Amino acid sequence: MEKSSAEYESYLSQVRLLLEELCCDLCRFEHVRQDGLSPESIRIDRECSLGQPGAFADIRVLAPNHAAYFVEVKHGYSNQALIKHLRRKYGLDTAALKQAAKVVLVVDTEGRPDWQAVQSDLPQCLRPGLKLEIWNEEQLLFLLFQVFGIRIKAITPDRLLDVRQAIDQAKGYHAFGGPSLAEYHHDPLRAELIWHFGFWRLGQLREGRHLTPREVLPPGLYRGVAVLLADLCSFSSYVRDTREDEVVRHCLTSFYSKARYQILNNGGMFYQFVGDEVIGLFGIPDRQPGCVQHALETARTLVDIGNSVSNHWQRHIDRVQESGGMHIGMALGDLQIVSLRPFSRTHMGAIGDTINVAARLTACAGPSEIVVSNSFYYELEEAAQAGFQETEPLQARNVGRIKAWKLNLRKES
Repeated sequence: MEKSSAEYESYLSQVRLLLEELCCDLCRFEHVRQDGLSPESIRIDRECSLGQPGAFADIRVLAPNHAAYFVEVKHGYSNQALIKHLRRKYGLDTAALKQAAKVVLVVDTEGRPDWQAVQSDLPQCLRPGLKLEIWNEEQLLFLLFQVFGIRIKAITPDRLLDVRQAIDQAKGYHAFGGPSLAEYHHDPLRAELIWHFGFWRLGQLREGRHLTPREVLPPGLYRGVAVLLADLCSFSSYVRDTREDEVVRHCLTSFYSKARYQILNNGGMFYQFVGDEVIGLFGIPDRQPGCVQHALETARTLVDIGNSVSNHWQRHIDRVQESGGMHIGMALGDLQIVSLRPFSRTHMGAIGDTINVAARLTACAGPSEIVVSNSFYYELEEAAQAGFQETEPLQARNVGRIKAWKLNLRKES
């Protein structure tokens, strides 16, 4: 049965989200393979603000000794939409673009009408100094084979799901080691750990502390954990005013995919989603230097992700929303990690007053604002404290009065 126009666009949106995830992994592993860089040294941001209202790069890659570059996944876009979006995002002279070397455009070219003419026009959409690199289906499939040894014949959802499974296998092998990739077994515990932690972070724990998968997250008290709780603004209002259920599902999937990735990319532990909230933990299972700083960097990027998701959502509904984006609370303290089943390591939970404090601080943050506890603030480097303003003590239900600091990023975003 043929898809309707709305169903087909929803299908393409899901394919693009999946391609974004694969491109993030491709870029990271390619720098590891080709440049000999460590995986953790490569920073990849999703929905990076380009310094103008409503303009966000799909992906930004920052690798040591390389100029920054952007990746735009535009599979299924019309020729007209390709030109329009590239010009809108990359045609202006902003600070974010001045520091970048190129834009990688991931696009389907097979069977596209007048592609040669469009390909000639596309570089003119970019500001001077930005180069355009095109990954069509052939190039993307070649990279998947070259980097991961994966052979597929076409970009379709079922085959891309197989590709993601194969990449998860490669991540697991990098994280946990073994005689060879072919002999590596990605069991449920390892799969669960890959869901909660970056594969390179797990590799650090294995190599540096000689931890087995079962020893990575044992039940116990973890001190000095930075808790990040980010919540979409006006979520109920957006849902109420959205006629198409598929739009709600797509916007939430986009938020979930990008928010989780950002937490893992910055060395945190993704804990869970609760409706339109995401919770990340930094300092588990060990408290590495700079973990509080990394938590704040993640929060800043999540503000961009929230603004991008809200902008996209607003384009699909009639009623103008009063607010959008993300509001974030962050706190520092102790957490108990507990097994949700006897002797289990695949299902773990976290409890502690720190999560409650972060939730109360989130409620006091407005759109594009980050509110942090006093102890969190004083753990930051001096340069990172700039921009924070001390608030009046916050009265938090069941917690007490909290001394807090607020960072307003509305002008920056």
